[in-house]
Amino acid sequence: MVFERRNYVLLVVGLVMIIAGYVMMRMENEMDGFISLYIAPLILLAGYLEIMYAILWRPAKEESAKEA
Repeated sequence: MVFERRNYVLLVVGLVMIIAGYVMMRMENEMDGFISLYIAPLILLAGYLEIMYAILWRPAKEESAKEA
């Protein structure tokens, strides 16, 4: 398989962060609110970066450790 268990866990964490960011943005429901203007975009960015990291993460090769 291309992904391991850790990849799927990281994907789920990123997806939860993205959902939480959009929910926080909608909950305040103000244009100039502190949460919707500063906190929610940071959580969204972190969620998208987490998903990219989950897709690109690969385990270390064990073959090079066995040769040494």
